[in-house]
Amino acid sequence: MRVFLDTSVILAACRSSSGASRALFELDADQGWKLLSSPWVLAEVEKNLAKFPFESTAAWASMRQRVELVDDIVSFDKALVFPASKDRPVLLTALAWADVLLTLDREDFIEILGSSCYGMPIMVPSDFLWSERRAGRLR
Repeated sequence: MRVFLDTSVILAACRSSSGASRALFELDADQGWKLLSSPWVLAEVEKNLAKFPFESTAAWASMRQRVELVDDIVSFDKALVFPASKDRPVLLTALAWADVLLTLDREDFIEILGSSCYGMPIMVPSDFLWSERRAGRLR
């Protein structure tokens, strides 16, 4: 499964070793998930990491190798009303490359788009992990 990680998920994984966001990095290989992100997201991560404690940067240095970088997508051939312009490249890139978009930004993604966009689920990491467990795929 191709799992696109938004900036908020990566930053949460860097900040806490015990949350659902970090669990994605601990489970990905065993579960066969491909953790995806893009240059747009990584630029946001690096900009925001400067505001975090050093331990967060060190955590990212070790987790970064687990993320496969995909090209940013900035245009779409279908109708899409999405007012959060700063997050538009995240959504379009996830639609192009991933099976699911994980974000902690409920306000700009989930409250506007709901639980999916053009069939691609949009979830917070904890809901994703629960859905994988309920489906019997979480080992």
